[in-house]
Amino acid sequence: MDIIDVVEAEFYLQHLNYYRLSAYWLLFEADHTTHQFRPGTCFKDVLNLYVFDRELRLLVLDAIERVEVSVRSQWAYQLGHLYGSYAHLDQTLFHSRYWQDNLKTLTGEVNRSNETFIKHLQATYREKLPPVWAVCEVMSFGSLSRWYASLQPKMTRRAIAKPYGIDENVLESWLQHLSLVRNVCAHHSRLWNREFTIIPQSPKHKPKPLTGQFVSNSRKLYNTLVLLAYCLNVISPQHKWRSRLRSLIAAHRIPVSAMGFPQNWVRTINFAGGRLRRLLRQNSYSASASSSISRDSSSLLNPCTELAETTAPISNF
Repeated sequence: MDIIDVVEAEFYLQHLNYYRLSAYWLLFEADHTTHQFRPGTCFKDVLNLYVFDRELRLLVLDAIERVEVSVRSQWAYQLGHLYGSYAHLDQTLFHSRYWQDNLKTLTGEVNRSNETFIKHLQATYREKLPPVWAVCEVMSFGSLSRWYASLQPKMTRRAIAKPYGIDENVLESWLQHLSLVRNVCAHHSRLWNREFTIIPQSPKHKPKPLTGQFVSNSRKLYNTLVLLAYCLNVISPQHKWRSRLRSLIAAHRIPVSAMGFPQNWVRTINFAGGRLRRLLRQNSYSASASSSISRDSSSLLNPCTELAETTAPISNF
Protein backbone atom coordinates (compact mmCIF):
# COMPACT_ATOMS: atom_id res chain seq x y z
CA MET A 1 0.00 0.00 0.00
CA ASP A 2 1.31 3.42 -0.97
CA ILE A 3 1.25 6.06 1.76
CA ILE A 4 1.90 9.45 0.22
CA ASP A 5 1.41 11.51 3.37
CA VAL A 6 2.82 9.63 6.36
CA VAL A 7 1.80 12.32 8.84
CA GLU A 8 -1.80 12.19 7.61
CA ALA A 9 -1.85 8.38 7.83
CA GLU A 10 -0.47 8.48 11.37
CA PHE A 11 -3.16 10.99 12.33
CA TYR A 12 -6.00 8.80 11.09
CA LEU A 13 -4.54 5.64 12.61
CA GLN A 14 -4.34 7.48 15.94
CA HIS A 15 -8.11 7.99 15.89
CA LEU A 16 -9.24 4.95 13.92
CA ASN A 17 -8.41 1.58 15.36
CA TYR A 18 -5.99 -0.24 13.06
CA TYR A 19 -8.05 -3.43 13.29
CA ARG A 20 -11.24 -1.47 12.49
CA LEU A 21 -9.69 0.09 9.41
CA SER A 22 -8.24 -3.23 8.24
CA ALA A 23 -11.78 -4.43 7.41
CA TYR A 24 -11.88 -1.78 4.70
CA TRP A 25 -8.65 -2.70 2.98
CA LEU A 26 -9.60 -6.34 2.48
CA LEU A 27 -11.15 -5.29 -0.82
CA PHE A 28 -7.77 -4.01 -1.98
CA GLU A 29 -5.75 -7.09 -1.08
CA ALA A 30 -4.43 -9.28 -3.89
CA ASP A 31 -3.59 -12.02 -1.37
CA HIS A 32 -5.16 -11.99 2.07
CA THR A 33 -2.78 -14.63 3.44
CA THR A 34 0.28 -12.49 2.75
CA HIS A 35 -1.65 -9.18 2.98
CA GLN A 36 -0.29 -8.10 -0.37
CA PHE A 37 -2.20 -5.21 -1.93
CA ARG A 38 -3.14 -4.70 -5.53
CA PRO A 39 -0.72 -2.47 -7.43
CA GLY A 40 -1.52 1.22 -7.12
CA THR A 41 -3.48 0.91 -3.86
CA CYS A 42 -3.15 3.99 -1.69
CA PHE A 43 -4.01 4.69 1.91
CA LYS A 44 -6.44 7.31 0.60
CA ASP A 45 -8.32 4.56 -1.24
CA VAL A 46 -8.98 2.76 2.02
CA LEU A 47 -9.87 5.97 3.82
CA ASN A 48 -12.27 6.91 1.03
CA LEU A 49 -14.12 3.62 1.48
CA TYR A 50 -14.19 4.08 5.26
CA VAL A 51 -15.63 7.60 4.96
CA PHE A 52 -18.22 6.39 2.46
CA ASP A 53 -19.37 3.69 4.89
CA ARG A 54 -19.61 6.20 7.72
CA GLU A 55 -21.70 8.60 5.64
CA LEU A 56 -23.82 5.71 4.38
CA ARG A 57 -24.62 4.65 7.96
CA LEU A 58 -25.76 8.17 8.79
CA LEU A 59 -27.91 8.31 5.67
CA VAL A 60 -29.51 4.94 6.41
CA LEU A 61 -30.14 5.96 10.02
CA ASP A 62 -31.87 9.09 8.77
CA ALA A 63 -34.31 6.98 6.76
CA ILE A 64 -34.82 4.37 9.49
CA GLU A 65 -35.63 7.08 12.01
CA ARG A 66 -38.52 8.31 9.87
CA VAL A 67 -39.81 4.78 9.30
CA GLU A 68 -39.58 3.99 13.02
CA VAL A 69 -41.46 7.13 14.09
CA SER A 70 -44.16 6.49 11.48
CA VAL A 71 -44.73 2.85 12.45
CA ARG A 72 -44.75 3.77 16.13
CA SER A 73 -47.55 6.22 15.38
CA GLN A 74 -49.57 3.63 13.48
CA TRP A 75 -49.04 0.98 16.17
CA ALA A 76 -50.17 3.31 18.95
CA TYR A 77 -53.09 4.77 17.01
CA GLN A 78 -54.57 1.48 15.87
CA LEU A 79 -54.21 -0.20 19.28
CA GLY A 80 -55.58 2.81 21.12
CA HIS A 81 -58.40 3.41 18.66
CA LEU A 82 -59.54 -0.22 18.56
CA TYR A 83 -58.82 -1.45 22.08
CA GLY A 84 -58.25 1.54 24.34
CA SER A 85 -55.34 3.48 25.80
CA TYR A 86 -53.92 0.46 27.63
CA ALA A 87 -54.22 -2.11 24.88
CA HIS A 88 -50.63 -3.18 25.40
CA LEU A 89 -51.62 -4.47 28.85
CA ASP A 90 -54.27 -6.77 27.36
CA GLN A 91 -52.59 -10.15 27.00
CA THR A 92 -55.39 -11.51 24.81
CA LEU A 93 -54.29 -9.24 21.94
CA PHE A 94 -50.81 -10.72 21.75
CA HIS A 95 -49.12 -14.07 21.39
CA SER A 96 -49.05 -15.58 24.87
CA ARG A 97 -45.51 -16.88 24.37
CA TYR A 98 -44.02 -13.41 23.87
CA TRP A 99 -46.31 -10.94 25.64
CA GLN A 100 -44.74 -11.27 29.09
CA ASP A 101 -41.19 -10.80 27.78
CA ASN A 102 -42.24 -7.87 25.61
CA LEU A 103 -44.00 -6.27 28.56
CA LYS A 104 -40.93 -6.75 30.76
CA THR A 105 -38.71 -5.13 28.15
CA LEU A 106 -41.11 -2.24 27.66
CA THR A 107 -41.37 -1.71 31.42
CA GLY A 108 -37.59 -1.47 31.61
CA GLU A 109 -37.52 1.06 28.79
CA VAL A 110 -40.16 3.17 30.52
CA ASN A 111 -38.41 3.01 33.89
CA ARG A 112 -35.08 4.02 32.36
CA SER A 113 -36.62 6.98 30.57
CA ASN A 114 -35.89 10.49 31.79
CA GLU A 115 -38.61 12.02 29.65
CA THR A 116 -40.71 14.55 31.54
CA PHE A 117 -43.97 13.24 30.10
CA ILE A 118 -43.20 9.71 31.30
CA LYS A 119 -42.47 10.90 34.84
CA HIS A 120 -45.68 12.93 34.81
CA LEU A 121 -47.79 9.99 33.67
CA GLN A 122 -46.22 7.64 36.22
CA ALA A 123 -46.90 10.12 39.01
CA THR A 124 -50.46 10.87 37.88
CA TYR A 125 -51.93 7.47 36.97
CA ARG A 126 -51.91 4.11 38.72
CA GLU A 127 -51.73 1.83 35.69
CA LYS A 128 -48.71 -0.48 35.41
CA LEU A 129 -47.48 1.43 32.35
CA PRO A 130 -48.38 4.73 30.69
CA PRO A 131 -50.91 4.64 27.82
CA VAL A 132 -49.96 3.19 24.47
CA TRP A 133 -49.58 6.57 22.80
CA ALA A 134 -46.90 7.48 25.38
CA VAL A 135 -44.96 4.23 25.74
CA CYS A 136 -44.44 4.07 21.97
CA GLU A 137 -42.24 7.16 22.28
CA VAL A 138 -39.68 5.44 24.50
CA MET A 139 -39.68 1.91 23.07
CA SER A 140 -36.72 0.78 21.00
CA PHE A 141 -37.05 -0.23 17.37
CA GLY A 142 -36.39 -3.82 18.37
CA SER A 143 -39.16 -3.64 20.94
CA LEU A 144 -41.55 -2.13 18.39
CA SER A 145 -40.71 -4.93 15.96
CA ARG A 146 -41.42 -7.62 18.55
CA TRP A 147 -44.70 -6.04 19.69
CA TYR A 148 -45.93 -5.91 16.10
CA ALA A 149 -44.79 -9.47 15.42
CA SER A 150 -46.67 -10.78 18.45
CA LEU A 151 -49.88 -8.87 17.69
CA GLN A 152 -52.61 -11.43 17.09
CA PRO A 153 -55.67 -9.78 15.43
CA LYS A 154 -55.10 -9.85 11.67
CA MET A 155 -57.43 -6.89 11.23
CA THR A 156 -55.21 -4.72 13.44
CA ARG A 157 -51.98 -5.88 11.81
CA ARG A 158 -53.43 -5.05 8.40
CA ALA A 159 -54.62 -1.65 9.62
CA ILE A 160 -51.09 -0.79 10.76
CA ALA A 161 -49.58 -1.96 7.47
CA LYS A 162 -52.21 -0.34 5.25
CA PRO A 163 -50.70 3.18 5.05
CA TYR A 164 -47.54 1.63 3.60
CA GLY A 165 -49.40 -0.34 0.95
CA ILE A 166 -47.85 -3.67 1.94
CA ASP A 167 -49.09 -6.92 3.47
CA GLU A 168 -48.90 -7.26 7.24
CA ASN A 169 -46.42 -10.14 7.06
CA VAL A 170 -44.15 -8.07 4.80
CA LEU A 171 -44.20 -5.21 7.31
CA GLU A 172 -43.29 -7.64 10.10
CA SER A 173 -40.33 -8.87 8.07
CA TRP A 174 -39.19 -5.34 7.23
CA LEU A 175 -39.33 -4.22 10.86
CA GLN A 176 -37.25 -7.19 11.98
CA HIS A 177 -34.67 -6.49 9.29
CA LEU A 178 -34.54 -2.73 9.87
CA SER A 179 -34.08 -3.29 13.59
CA LEU A 180 -30.94 -5.27 12.78
CA VAL A 181 -29.71 -2.67 10.29
CA ARG A 182 -30.32 0.11 12.78
CA ASN A 183 -28.21 -1.67 15.39
CA VAL A 184 -25.39 -2.08 12.90
CA CYS A 185 -25.48 1.64 12.15
CA ALA A 186 -25.91 2.76 15.75
CA HIS A 187 -22.89 0.73 16.84
CA HIS A 188 -20.78 2.19 13.99
CA SER A 189 -20.22 -1.22 12.44
CA ARG A 190 -19.32 -1.88 8.82
CA LEU A 191 -22.44 -1.59 6.68
CA TRP A 192 -21.68 -1.18 3.00
CA ASN A 193 -20.88 -4.80 2.03
CA ARG A 194 -22.33 -6.62 5.03
CA GLU A 195 -24.34 -9.81 4.62
CA PHE A 196 -27.36 -9.74 6.93
CA THR A 197 -28.59 -12.72 8.91
CA ILE A 198 -32.18 -11.43 8.76
CA ILE A 199 -33.34 -10.34 5.32
CA PRO A 200 -36.48 -8.40 4.36
CA GLN A 201 -39.29 -10.25 2.64
CA SER A 202 -39.88 -9.30 -0.98
CA PRO A 203 -43.43 -8.11 -1.74
CA LYS A 204 -45.21 -10.60 -3.99
CA HIS A 205 -48.29 -8.75 -5.17
CA LYS A 206 -48.33 -5.22 -3.80
CA PRO A 207 -47.35 -2.50 -4.13
CA LYS A 208 -46.92 -2.84 -7.87
CA PRO A 209 -44.15 -0.20 -8.18
CA LEU A 210 -42.04 -2.26 -5.77
CA THR A 211 -42.80 -5.76 -7.07
CA GLY A 212 -39.77 -7.16 -8.85
CA GLN A 213 -37.29 -4.57 -7.58
CA PHE A 214 -35.86 -6.78 -4.84
CA VAL A 215 -32.87 -8.97 -5.64
CA SER A 216 -33.90 -12.55 -4.87
CA ASN A 217 -32.17 -14.34 -1.99
CA SER A 218 -29.75 -11.47 -1.43
CA ARG A 219 -28.32 -10.77 2.01
CA LYS A 220 -26.71 -7.54 0.87
CA LEU A 221 -27.70 -3.92 1.47
CA TYR A 222 -29.41 -3.20 -1.85
CA ASN A 223 -32.82 -4.56 -0.82
CA THR A 224 -32.63 -2.50 2.37
CA LEU A 225 -32.07 0.65 0.36
CA VAL A 226 -34.93 -0.22 -1.97
CA LEU A 227 -37.43 -0.66 0.86
CA LEU A 228 -36.22 2.48 2.64
CA ALA A 229 -36.59 4.54 -0.52
CA TYR A 230 -40.09 3.15 -0.96
CA CYS A 231 -41.09 3.86 2.64
CA LEU A 232 -39.83 7.41 2.40
CA ASN A 233 -41.93 7.89 -0.74
CA VAL A 234 -44.93 7.09 1.47
CA ILE A 235 -43.88 8.88 4.65
CA SER A 236 -42.16 11.94 3.18
CA PRO A 237 -43.00 12.33 -0.53
CA GLN A 238 -40.78 15.40 -0.95
CA HIS A 239 -37.70 13.71 0.51
CA LYS A 240 -34.27 14.10 -1.06
CA TRP A 241 -32.95 10.84 0.34
CA ARG A 242 -32.64 9.02 -2.99
CA SER A 243 -30.65 11.82 -4.57
CA ARG A 244 -28.42 12.01 -1.51
CA LEU A 245 -27.75 8.28 -1.78
CA ARG A 246 -26.98 8.49 -5.49
CA SER A 247 -24.65 11.43 -4.95
CA LEU A 248 -22.85 9.65 -2.13
CA ILE A 249 -22.20 6.56 -4.25
CA ALA A 250 -21.03 8.61 -7.23
CA ALA A 251 -18.83 10.95 -5.19
CA HIS A 252 -16.87 8.09 -3.62
CA ARG A 253 -16.91 5.84 -6.71
CA ILE A 254 -17.88 2.78 -4.73
CA PRO A 255 -18.19 -0.73 -6.29
CA VAL A 256 -21.92 -1.18 -5.89
CA SER A 257 -21.93 -4.88 -6.75
CA ALA A 258 -20.36 -5.46 -3.31
CA MET A 259 -23.60 -4.06 -1.87
CA GLY A 260 -25.72 -6.43 -3.95
CA PHE A 261 -26.77 -3.87 -6.57
CA PRO A 262 -28.02 -5.41 -9.83
CA GLN A 263 -26.42 -4.27 -13.07
CA ASN A 264 -29.52 -2.29 -14.11
CA TRP A 265 -29.95 -0.54 -10.77
CA VAL A 266 -29.69 2.95 -12.32
CA ARG A 267 -32.84 2.30 -14.35
CA THR A 268 -34.99 0.96 -11.51
CA ILE A 269 -37.93 3.02 -10.32
CA ASN A 270 -36.45 3.90 -6.95
CA PHE A 271 -32.95 4.78 -8.07
CA ALA A 272 -33.26 6.06 -11.65
CA GLY A 273 -31.92 9.52 -12.26
CA GLY A 274 -30.17 11.33 -15.07
CA ARG A 275 -27.96 13.27 -12.66
CA LEU A 276 -26.49 10.03 -11.33
CA ARG A 277 -25.66 8.79 -14.81
CA ARG A 278 -23.86 12.06 -15.53
CA LEU A 279 -21.91 11.81 -12.26
CA LEU A 280 -20.93 8.24 -13.00
CA ARG A 281 -19.71 9.18 -16.48
CA GLN A 282 -17.70 12.06 -15.00
CA ASN A 283 -16.08 9.70 -12.55
CA SER A 284 -15.41 7.10 -15.26
CA TYR A 285 -17.27 4.45 -13.34
CA SER A 286 -19.96 2.24 -14.81
CA ALA A 287 -22.29 0.53 -12.37
CA SER A 288 -22.78 -2.33 -14.82
CA ALA A 289 -19.15 -2.79 -15.75
CA SER A 290 -18.72 -5.99 -13.80
CA SER A 291 -20.55 -8.66 -11.88
CA SER A 292 -17.97 -9.61 -9.25
CA ILE A 293 -16.31 -7.79 -6.39
CA SER A 294 -12.83 -8.46 -7.70
CA ARG A 295 -13.54 -6.93 -11.12
CA ASP A 296 -15.77 -4.19 -9.75
CA SER A 297 -13.17 -3.21 -7.18
CA SER A 298 -10.64 -2.53 -9.91
CA SER A 299 -12.50 0.69 -10.71
CA LEU A 300 -11.76 1.80 -7.17
CA LEU A 301 -8.07 1.08 -7.44
CA ASN A 302 -6.84 4.13 -9.28
CA PRO A 303 -3.60 6.03 -8.79
CA CYS A 304 -3.69 8.25 -5.73
CA THR A 305 -3.39 11.44 -7.74
CA GLU A 306 -6.51 10.60 -9.75
CA LEU A 307 -8.40 9.63 -6.60
CA ALA A 308 -7.53 12.89 -4.90
CA GLU A 309 -8.80 14.87 -7.89
CA THR A 310 -12.09 13.05 -8.40
CA THR A 311 -13.43 12.01 -5.00
CA ALA A 312 -15.07 13.97 -2.22
CA PRO A 313 -12.88 15.50 0.51
CA ILE A 314 -12.06 13.00 3.23
CA SER A 315 -10.38 15.17 5.83
CA ASN A 316 -13.39 15.19 8.16
CA PHE A 317 -13.90 11.52 8.91
